[in-house]
Amino acid sequence: MKSVTASTQEILPTRSSERYIILDMLRGFALLGICLANYSEFSLYSFLPREATDTFYTAPTDKVVRFLQYVFVDGKFYTLFSLLFGIGFSIILTNAARKGIGALALFYRRTVILFFIGLFHLLCLWAGDILILYAALGMLLPLFRKASNGTLLVFALVLLLLPIVIDGCIVLFGWQLSAPVVRATEHFHQKFGITPANFPVWLAESQSYVDVLRFNLAGSFIRMQEFIEGNRAFKVLGLFLLGLYIGRNRLYARLPENKKLLKQVVTYGTLLGLPTSIIYGYEAVNGHPFGLVGHSVIYLLSVVPLGFAYAAAICLFYLKNSERKVFTLWAAPGRMALTNYLMQSVLGMFLFYGIGLEWGARTGLVYVELIAIAIFALQMWYSYYWLRAMQYGPFEWVWRMLTYGKRLPIRRKE
Repeated sequence: MKSVTASTQEILPTRSSERYIILDMLRGFALLGICLANYSEFSLYSFLPREATDTFYTAPTDKVVRFLQYVFVDGKFYTLFSLLFGIGFSIILTNAARKGIGALALFYRRTVILFFIGLFHLLCLWAGDILILYAALGMLLPLFRKASNGTLLVFALVLLLLPIVIDGCIVLFGWQLSAPVVRATEHFHQKFGITPANFPVWLAESQSYVDVLRFNLAGSFIRMQEFIEGNRAFKVLGLFLLGLYIGRNRLYARLPENKKLLKQVVTYGTLLGLPTSIIYGYEAVNGHPFGLVGHSVIYLLSVVPLGFAYAAAICLFYLKNSERKVFTLWAAPGRMALTNYLMQSVLGMFLFYGIGLEWGARTGLVYVELIAIAIFALQMWYSYYWLRAMQYGPFEWVWRMLTYGKRLPIRRKE
């Protein structure tokens, strides 16, 4: 019998010829949406009180953009990204089942490394990281590798509905699940001198990277609070399982024969997701008048259907125009998803923080979103040209080498 180490050494990273361009296109699209969502926080616009944002000369337009952001962006792209992570995990687990126990051990090593990349991102770059949660929940996916398709769908549905039940219990019984991390946040805010008055502008006024690290350390507990109060783990794991179902059945590889299904997803996802997203946008800009449980119901009925409709619409567009070279450009940032996700944070720090250009807390949301689009356009450009010469993005290359425990070539063979 081969040892785990020996079998691991025989496993190689996914080759370019084994990739499906539609998955990279969807990742690229998700990265655009994540940039649009995250840059409102990088710019510190989301932290500013209304009295401050109303002083911007773009304030009337900003309010419209904010509403449209809640309708078309908020939650939809993390839904898509979570789904794609589940599909990606399914591909790795399929390879593990085919290649033996060494590949499964490799899966765990890869996921642990992703966890530490997320921890680095959380503490050193931006406290809004999602990778650390994805990696932690990814550890659970091997438990479902032998589950039937029906079991996967039932578990996914239960996990997606569970936040509504939990929020109902919070309302009925007064649960305070996030109390420990709230106390930790208060401790570090007091220690570093972060107050409600300077919190919105702390990063814009900081002239030292040490101040950024302090803010991120306290902010990491705020992020944990968001995960707990938003029941994010259940939502993400539910989407992971849906992605696992899609990946296991290779629906992404059989688009032509699933064309009718894709059209149905676009139709019904839009019919359900768009009206509920408009209600969600109204609720978000008006202080959540429908209460905690109402918010949970509207959130579920908006972000999941519309997120799936986005994915299906892109698949149909690809089927109709698959010969166009523009798809190679569109897919390029998705092939370097980790690099581009981290680079969005680096560029956000440079543009908006006090250690950079200091645009934070002084830029209207309409300009922030235009900057986000420009950042993604830049990522399309440099990803395309990087991948003409290289096999992987730089962070993907490092991630692979740490996973496989050996140096791997990065340049394409001539």
